[in-house]
Amino acid sequence: MKHKDISGLFNDLKNENQIFLSYLKAKFPLFHNSNFFSKDFQYGLKSFLEKKSIHLTENNLISLSDQFSNYYETQGIFIKTSTQGWKLNYPDFVTAKPGDPFSF
Repeated sequence: MKHKDISGLFNDLKNENQIFLSYLKAKFPLFHNSNFFSKDFQYGLKSFLEKKSIHLTENNLISLSDQFSNYYETQGIFIKTSTQGWKLNYPDFVTAKPGDPFSF
């Protein structure tokens, strides 16, 4: 895949920002202020694109996930906690009950 194609995918993902975050929330335990790791982000991105019949090489996937995670950092959605992950800053994903979301 050419660099221009990666840029096009990046722009498409920016336009589908909320859809992608909802997709990640369905695949991973993703809540406001929860930790989220870069490998999970890559796997989520790969899965999201494969649902659209878009298959990337490993290098292109890493490049796109780096671009997109940097975009989320500049938007304040991801707050970098280490070289391997972030804290999610997305109030739309606040749990209704504090504590374990699976306890009833």
